[in-house]
Amino acid sequence: MSDYKKITEQPSNYDGLELLDTQTILEQMNQEDRKVAAAVAATIPQITKLVDALEIRFKNGGRLFYIGAGTSGRLGILDASEIPPTFGMPHERVVGLIAGGDSAIRKAVEFAEDDTEQAWKDVMAHQINDNDALVGIAASGTTPYVIGGVKTAKRNGIITACITNNPGSPLSQEVDIPIEANVGPEFVTGSTRMKSGTAQKLILNMISTALMIRIGRVKGNKMVNMQLSNNKLVDRGTRYLVEATGLSYEKAAQELKKYGSVKKAIEAQE
Repeated sequence: MSDYKKITEQPSNYDGLELLDTQTILEQMNQEDRKVAAAVAATIPQITKLVDALEIRFKNGGRLFYIGAGTSGRLGILDASEIPPTFGMPHERVVGLIAGGDSAIRKAVEFAEDDTEQAWKDVMAHQINDNDALVGIAASGTTPYVIGGVKTAKRNGIITACITNNPGSPLSQEVDIPIEANVGPEFVTGSTRMKSGTAQKLILNMISTALMIRIGRVKGNKMVNMQLSNNKLVDRGTRYLVEATGLSYEKAAQELKKYGSVKKAIEAQE
């Protein structure tokens, strides 16, 4: 691994950043950011394989686990945390875990990512099994916490995937479905919270959203299973119901309150 050359650690295409005015800094950052979508597009065949595998498992009650350290771990937790309010799924169906535990979400835990055994302990606390899937997220593709987790999961018959920004990385070689978004060197050398993190976020959006659509949590183009947890979402749900059924806004609001979800309210009108 010592000879492995990480693209994410290569020198920036820009230099003398401290000498630039604000607008030039922002324009150059934006030039780099434009490369991200194309890099993600190249990974769609692999994302497709993962989503199709997840669909089968989810229809049988399976779960999706994300593991990562630092920014990668936080992005996995972010994606997992949005599934219940957006799609009305139970919290335990998509789970994000970070090296160092929940305290590491806000504050880095020193050397937590270097523990090769902890990720498996973390997922075993949720009784992971071969009907589930584990996705390791690591820009570098070398994070011991993540590699250790997917290796042990794979040995236990669990399907594994990864999201990384270094093609051919050690992590990629350990999983069933490697998703590798080569965004090139970062604007600030090695700062993978930038392009690499953006690519990871886009890929996570694609995985979870496509999966939720495939298992029936979206109707037409609407979030008909979203949790009605504030006035904005109640209003959105009411407008969805008006559009789907032709009811007046007032009647739709009554029906939504009665049935508790857009989907159930629509089904009651059919």
